[in-house]
Amino acid sequence: MRSVLGNRNFRRLFAGRLITNVGDSLYFVAATWLVYDLTGDPTFSGVAGFLVMAPQALQAFAGPLVDRWDLRRLLVGTQVVQGVVILALPLAAHVGMLSVWVVLTVIPLLSLLNQFVYPAQSAALPRIVEQDELVSANSLFSLAYQGTELVANAAAGILIAAVGAVALFVVDSITFAAAALLFATVRVPPAGTGDAMSESASEESAEAPAAVADGGQETAEPADESPPEPDGYHDSLREGLGFVRGTILVPIVIGATLVNFVASGATIGVLPAFADSLGGAGAYGALMAAMAGGMLVGAIVASSLDTLPFGRLTIGSFLLSGCLWMAAITAGWLPATVALFALAAVPIGASNVLLSSVVQSVVPDRLLGRVSALLGSASTAAVPVGALLGGAAASVFGPATVMLAGGAGVLLLGVYWLAHPRLRAMGAVSDAETLQVEPA
Repeated sequence: MRSVLGNRNFRRLFAGRLITNVGDSLYFVAATWLVYDLTGDPTFSGVAGFLVMAPQALQAFAGPLVDRWDLRRLLVGTQVVQGVVILALPLAAHVGMLSVWVVLTVIPLLSLLNQFVYPAQSAALPRIVEQDELVSANSLFSLAYQGTELVANAAAGILIAAVGAVALFVVDSITFAAAALLFATVRVPPAGTGDAMSESASEESAEAPAAVADGGQETAEPADESPPEPDGYHDSLREGLGFVRGTILVPIVIGATLVNFVASGATIGVLPAFADSLGGAGAYGALMAAMAGGMLVGAIVASSLDTLPFGRLTIGSFLLSGCLWMAAITAGWLPATVALFALAAVPIGASNVLLSSVVQSVVPDRLLGRVSALLGSASTAAVPVGALLGGAAASVFGPATVMLAGGAGVLLLGVYWLAHPRLRAMGAVSDAETLQVEPA
């Protein structure tokens, strides 16, 4: 990881991700708790979860735009607009007009803007770092995501209890502004150059005359010719779909979609009510921090697991996580529940990092925005429905029952991978060419 941190552009992108993730974590905890606090009804928590996640189903349509637009301008623009939109909540509170309907209006707007951010970051990463640094870079990105969640989620629970949820939205707006300033300093080479913009490469390019396009991207002719870009938006979208179709990515997404319906959807929609039964906002922040902490540990250890068979590693990860998740729900004591939730998230965090590295290693740079968006959109399409139904089910059967079903869903994902021959046989991430992800 030390070598990738020597890359100036990666450091700036990484720092921007750290800051924007802090803002995202504060916003998510504050918004979901505020909805539950204003209504006391887990059904509304489910609606909030639906509105947070529903725009992710549209992420596939953002992919062709991400591949065509200037990545630096896209990252900066989304942060600026999100920072302005989030201020609507403290403004509504200041004039006495804050209601659950105002919160439920702002939530999908912010989530929709976010659908451009992560595909853009994913598309920028292999242009900035060398291919053999991708696992380390993705581990650090996941560390940024989970590490900030670990701290921010716990802090959010404490701050909500101390000063209220509305104050956190002002802090959130400041984090978006800071991230925009950092993203504005990142130089992203154009797709197809085959060159990572390392610090040394950046310095060499400064000494040699070169044409530079708006947004800081080099316009020199690439060393390797890439296939011509499709003429229109729909052609671009079809090209991304064509790459994914017939590959092993399809059964991976099918499994992720099914488990996300049960596990992720239930967690988003029901966790506030479940935490309320264990101690309120502080317990909610602790549970969110526990899951982020476990994912963080998984991200850290992922770089040492890239030589192990990915299929068998993933099977064991989900089987173990599902058992630990269900044990956490039945523990009945907050410290034990927090500890078991953290342990359940460790294998999932490692698997996520390794899978991201596989995709970035084998997908051409010019298609990476589209493919990343398609995978993200497809795998999370069921989450908003799961959140909506999970909130309604919690009103009937109780939050603990729905959360227990989420753990069973994770366990079943391990069984799904075990039963699928191609998934079970996937080799090591360090030898990505053997992973059978090329189109059939």
